[in-house]
Amino acid sequence: MKIYLDTCAVQRPLDSRTHIRITLEAEAVLGIVALCEAGEIEFISSEVLHFEVTRNPVLERREYALSVLARASTFVYLDEEIEKRARAFQAMGLKPLDALHLATAEAGRADYFCTTDDMLLKRGKGIADLYTSVVSPIELIEEIGQ
Repeated sequence: MKIYLDTCAVQRPLDSRTHIRITLEAEAVLGIVALCEAGEIEFISSEVLHFEVTRNPVLERREYALSVLARASTFVYLDEEIEKRARAFQAMGLKPLDALHLATAEAGRADYFCTTDDMLLKRGKGIADLYTSVVSPIELIEEIGQ
């Protein structure tokens, strides 16, 4: 099984756990990362993830995210096809970086694209011809457990 965690999912364990949803998603992401470390699932990283993570001005968050990305077994570089697919996703209402993340996950043949962004979840699930399933961390843990 191949998974792609977008930046907000990668960094969820560092978010303030003031709401139960954030706590549950943080624990789910930690579990997913542990499964990647154990070799039970394959984590896909990308040029887009690296770009976005390195722009984070908060050193602790940047270093944590880079350590998670370093565990990836596959790295996807941007190319013309990914950019073309991302433009199509933008036309469907996705933000530019979100569209690039999703197109990259699809190009990397990810089974699951995991995000904590509610708008991205909603719009991503509405894309009919998408190879990758768009899920929250909690939904992903439920899928893995089946």
